[in-house]
Amino acid sequence: MNQDDEPRPARRHADGTESSRASRSWWDRNADDYQREHGTFLGGTGGGRFVWGPEGLDEERAGLLGPVAELAGRSVLEIGAGAAQCSRWLAARGARPVALDISHRQLRHALPAGPGAGPAFPLVQADVGALPFAPGSFDLACSSYGALPFVADPVRVLREVHRVLRPGARWVFSVTHPIRWAFPDEPGPEGLTATSSYFDRTPYVEQDERGRAVYVEHHRTLGDRVRDLVAAGFRLVDLVEPEWPAENRQEWGGWSPLRGRLIPGTAVFVCERG
Repeated sequence: MNQDDEPRPARRHADGTESSRASRSWWDRNADDYQREHGTFLGGTGGGRFVWGPEGLDEERAGLLGPVAELAGRSVLEIGAGAAQCSRWLAARGARPVALDISHRQLRHALPAGPGAGPAFPLVQADVGALPFAPGSFDLACSSYGALPFVADPVRVLREVHRVLRPGARWVFSVTHPIRWAFPDEPGPEGLTATSSYFDRTPYVEQDERGRAVYVEHHRTLGDRVRDLVAAGFRLVDLVEPEWPAENRQEWGGWSPLRGRLIPGTAVFVCERG
């Protein structure tokens, strides 16, 4: 690719249609490289891991969805599933997951190897703003860095999640910690100096030479996230800010041991449906 064809970053408005279109095309283009680089850390092709973020917080230990022993038989919707590593972990523990993602190419990575091999659970390509499920279809819902950072109208999405959950069901999702929006997305020392306003909600957009968005990410403050949840009918049970463990020496974009020791990189919201 010519250097002049590289996407140009900008901070500008991006509505729901533009954001959805950009997310679908970006993940379809980049799914192979993403899974090649991060797939093993996220759990590979087996059912061995459910990771909430680059720090490596593992659901096996954290139990944010509830006791692991009680997952068997429960219907779980994974939103923004990617290659469905989390769903594979859930299925291996007896749960009945459904893995949903906007990207067809990401879901292709969820298919087992071998001719004629089918997934052990349903894979659904759909936009999270219009979930193709009946009300009260699921006992649990989860999303590890999926969908929520990329949508223009998070309350609409949260209301959809609320609709498809049964009363009292748990909904747990992780996103980039909002404080990180004040800092450059760099893993080294240059990523430790605040350069932007935490309160600037203008989306981050990468656009092509014609000004069309090819990648969009939306910023919400911590307070925004809580208000969005309440507006959608959820009760916040816990807010988890994982610390960076000493044994994790990887860098993943702007996440790194250096930054992880000083500022949070991930926020995990544990909620229950009202």
